[in-house]
Amino acid sequence: MPDTTLASEKLTYGEAVRAALRRCLTELPETLFYGEDVAKPGGVFGVTRGLHRDFGDRVFDTPISESAILGSAVGAAMLGRRPIVEIMWIDFAMVAFDQIINQLANVRYVSQGLLHAPVVIRTQQGSAPGACAQHSQSLEALFLHVPGVRVCLPWTAQDAYDLLVTAVHSDDPVVVIENRTLYNAGKQEVVLAGPVQRMGEIRVRRAGTDVTAVTWGAITAKVLEAAELLAGEGISVEVVETPWLNPFPTDEVAARVSATGRLAVVHEANVTGGFGAEVVVRMAEAGVALRSPALRIGLPDSRVPAAPSLVAGLMPDAPRIAESLRKLVHS
Repeated sequence: MPDTTLASEKLTYGEAVRAALRRCLTELPETLFYGEDVAKPGGVFGVTRGLHRDFGDRVFDTPISESAILGSAVGAAMLGRRPIVEIMWIDFAMVAFDQIINQLANVRYVSQGLLHAPVVIRTQQGSAPGACAQHSQSLEALFLHVPGVRVCLPWTAQDAYDLLVTAVHSDDPVVVIENRTLYNAGKQEVVLAGPVQRMGEIRVRRAGTDVTAVTWGAITAKVLEAAELLAGEGISVEVVETPWLNPFPTDEVAARVSATGRLAVVHEANVTGGFGAEVVVRMAEAGVALRSPALRIGLPDSRVPAAPSLVAGLMPDAPRIAESLRKLVHS
């Protein structure tokens, strides 16, 4: 965890991302940062304002071609650069999947370890009002199926800073998935300039004894709300956030689940094929004895509509998460 004796600032999630990019561009001269509208416009969400002014040609805009962005990053990384590239919406990463799966993930393997590809892909996902089907998907499971690619989803401003710094210092390709609903969601105290954190740490956001809820990303807030609702009924929910999904802290999560004997996995992605299924299987393979069948809570297998009222009927919210956890505990 960050050293709280170090200097800190109150930052929004988006400002924490910018602070991490600024630190990496300053400390690592081989670092480049580029993507669609990230330089002169300062990013579609304003997250990268001022970086082109301060770092010049190392921060630049690209044409609208995700495949070219990723392809050039693979080549630059093999030649000694450390590219950070932004894919504006995770939905658009599908255009560049060949570059990610067949090229980026294979560099170390096909070169017998002589080359590596320290590329960071910054992107964002999740449902926001009016975003509709092509801008609302949660696709972390697609990247997690690719060996050789690290994946993380920071929720707090502190983790938005720390995880991005860790990703840029890694010699493996890393996909950092942010959430657009968090960029301006209030300021938090963020410790800056601390040591580079290791991958794979868990965050126990709430202690509990009746059930362990494993979650990641922006929906962590709703899980904590649900836990607070249930506390009034005498149900004690442990909330474990796993911002790193690859590497996933299987042993640490298994220890937490073993202590409560019940497991629920909550994510914003749709249930079928979601990483929640992988968590459940890993707990089974670890021999964790459960008092009730494991539970997955996520989006139904549906496209995400544009109308906020329809989205509200699909996305797990605190009352629905609480009801599912209540049934699990009483089953």
